[in-house]
Amino acid sequence: MATEFPVVEVTDSDGSVVEPTWLARAEPVHRQLRSGLPADYAGRLRMVFANGARMSVATEGEAVRGVAVWRVIENTYEGRRLYVDDLVTDATHRSRGIGKTLLGHLERRAQEMQCDVLALDSGTQRTEAHRFYFREGLVIPAFSFRKNLK
Repeated sequence: MATEFPVVEVTDSDGSVVEPTWLARAEPVHRQLRSGLPADYAGRLRMVFANGARMSVATEGEAVRGVAVWRVIENTYEGRRLYVDDLVTDATHRSRGIGKTLLGHLERRAQEMQCDVLALDSGTQRTEAHRFYFREGLVIPAFSFRKNLK
């Protein structure tokens, strides 16, 4: 029998942090993906939330095992999309269904919010993550181009 990982919504629909304890517990897992986050993790995340992002965490007891930062965006290409900024599972707990749980939760949220698509970007070096995304039915519809300005 698979272990269940309850998902906790750390933020409310307006981006306010409703579960500050879970935000603090998410930091070490989140830093596994985003090691460049500043020392004031909570302050940085509050700025991200103020700009429309939300956070959900997959839990096991009192521990955070996975983190998702996401937002709903309207664009001309896809319409209403739930965009996943960050999706990370604790490296010491991978291949247990945590990522699948979080992705399933995000898909349900997208459907509840009448989104047309669920989308994310993934660094080209993250081949293990890509295998997971393909297995979960995500596809690569386009290239992502950017130019660093700083």
